[in-house]
Amino acid sequence: MSYEDVDFSPIQALTEGEVITHSPVRDIRLASGKTLALITLDNGRDHNRPSTLGPATLTELGETLDALKARAAAGEIQAVGITGKQYILAAGADLSDISKVGSRDNARLIAQLGHKVLGKLGELGVPSFAFVNGLALGGGLEIALNSSYRTVDASAAAIALPEVFLGIIPGWGGAYLLPNLIGIENALEVVISNPLKQNRMLKPQQAFDLGIVDAIFPAANYLENSLAWADAVLGGKKVERKNEPGKIERLTKWPIAIKMARGMLESKIGTVPKSPYAALDLLDKAKSGTKAEGFAREDEALAELVTGDQFAASMYAFDLVQKRAKRPVGAPDKELAKKVTKVGIIGAGLMASQFALLFVRKLQVPVLITDLDQARVDKGVAYIHEEIGKLEAKGRLDSDAANRLRALVTGTTDKTLYADCDFVIEAVFEEVGVKQQVFGEIEKIIAEDAILATNTSSLSVEEIGSKLAHPERLVGFHFFNPVAVMPLIEIVKTPATADAALSTAFVVAKNLGKNAVLTADAPGFVVNRLLAKVMGEAARAVYEGTPIADVEKAFGPLGLPMGPFQLIDLVGWKVAAHVQDTMVHAFPDRFYANENFHALAELDAVVEKDKGGRVTGWTKQAEKVLKPAVGKAPASAATILQRVQDGLATEIKLMLDEGVVPEVEDIDLCLILGAGWPFIDGGASPYLDREGASDRAFGASFHTPQIRGIESR
Repeated sequence: MSYEDVDFSPIQALTEGEVITHSPVRDIRLASGKTLALITLDNGRDHNRPSTLGPATLTELGETLDALKARAAAGEIQAVGITGKQYILAAGADLSDISKVGSRDNARLIAQLGHKVLGKLGELGVPSFAFVNGLALGGGLEIALNSSYRTVDASAAAIALPEVFLGIIPGWGGAYLLPNLIGIENALEVVISNPLKQNRMLKPQQAFDLGIVDAIFPAANYLENSLAWADAVLGGKKVERKNEPGKIERLTKWPIAIKMARGMLESKIGTVPKSPYAALDLLDKAKSGTKAEGFAREDEALAELVTGDQFAASMYAFDLVQKRAKRPVGAPDKELAKKVTKVGIIGAGLMASQFALLFVRKLQVPVLITDLDQARVDKGVAYIHEEIGKLEAKGRLDSDAANRLRALVTGTTDKTLYADCDFVIEAVFEEVGVKQQVFGEIEKIIAEDAILATNTSSLSVEEIGSKLAHPERLVGFHFFNPVAVMPLIEIVKTPATADAALSTAFVVAKNLGKNAVLTADAPGFVVNRLLAKVMGEAARAVYEGTPIADVEKAFGPLGLPMGPFQLIDLVGWKVAAHVQDTMVHAFPDRFYANENFHALAELDAVVEKDKGGRVTGWTKQAEKVLKPAVGKAPASAATILQRVQDGLATEIKLMLDEGVVPEVEDIDLCLILGAGWPFIDGGASPYLDREGASDRAFGASFHTPQIRGIESR
């Protein structure tokens, strides 16, 4: 079918509220005397509202390109260029529009309209040049891929095809054009691997090295240089594309790469997510056939995914991360925050050293670390200096900045140096008495308005502060490991916590580049309470007699980034045993723990893992420890999964009833940011609604109506 024959009126009727990105044209006379007609995509807003491509935008762009094709045929222009407003080419399709399409037929029309319009860039009768002057995501990058040639501004913020991260596929040519431009292995990285690595984006130099763009120019004279380069191409300059696949790659390397990628996906994410496999199939088929056939396959794949549950959940999750995370519910006025000019960190172990590195890098203020003896302090300072050195070696810091950061870090055993610290956080042993003791010592030294923060993962913050003269200055400030990577901080408020302390904590979290969620002082707060439920049900199944590999597999449909025992091995068996004890002590009727777990935690190695990090079995030492404690009544995968689903639904409902967080959206946000819960689940609550666990647990749903795809409603 020709796209020219398609009736697009059903989606053109859905344009109410669309922020239209216009496509004005100006003629530019090149040095050679040739004329290039330059389109500048612009939605009339500043860079905080990136240009997007909704139905009205695409329709207008299509009309612009038709007019330019006619001018090219008349000999008035010799080339067409397309660029964007300052800092931005385009951020792709307007996702709010896509989520309102209403039917599979309309979803297909969205794909077809994008193909029809962007496809015109390659059919103008003259060469087209995409000048990627800034952010180019999804459909923005596909504008460039549909053009004949591409240049990029070396300062562009990000270049990516993030669709798989959101439960869909590059549906406006990306899945066909990219592998045929840069080869299958590179395309697999851009289309599938990067989105699954927390939506990793490309820097301009990486895009150039991969061959996505043909030339890269500095920001200072980007457009002038791009126009001169385009003029040279029009004059016969040869453009080499070293990664463009040839016949041998299509026949041999292509099928092998697809097979390996499929195996890698199955081992790392299981088979529940649909979009990575849909993208993989499209990339596989892109090795042969015509562009029209490739575009038609993208139309069908996008129509199916856009109307499914996983995309609906992804849009819910995307909204949480983009909006709710940036405006934390319950955060006091930031004007109440104390200015932080020096940070103190109690402890010099690995966690404390990671804190120090983050604080000094992000806040760029003096950071003091202390410990019981100078040897521990020296080790902590050495670690921080070494990590700064690694950042310098990677080019992420210049030598002056690196030396400045090193000079800001001080280590000592002399606690009196905390006197001028505004914000002091502890990273000591996870035991109430120890934390009370260190805070008791420090409180006598610091100023009356200095803030104290505890990084406890599950203990009562109120109890930790119960012996303080000023418990109102204490706040929970719970990081997740690895500290530099995980974006969440749970900020815990006790009944005594003052607004000034709370406000300071939120401002510090933001300045650290983290997303903060306010929680009440309840056992395990949010993330660890729910992960303790997951880990407890996994342990219960093992002690009933279920093989560990079967237990890991049973948790697959949850879609978590790793199985429960892989997670336990990452956080540490002693930490996991401690968290389980805390939760069982608080809620003995709902959480599972086994004394044998502590014996396992004393071993050097507890589980065996394959090359991908998946748990395959117990070590011989662990088998000996387990043998007397394990029963002979293994649970089925279905039983294990339902127990954890129903347990999570029950626990989340109780947390909402107890006021641990204001709304279920905050729980989902915590799980997405703090536990890597996948976007395609939307966190936990939409998934539990869809699976019937909410109804089984408390006779209702967390969301009314449920967060479902168009075809499931």
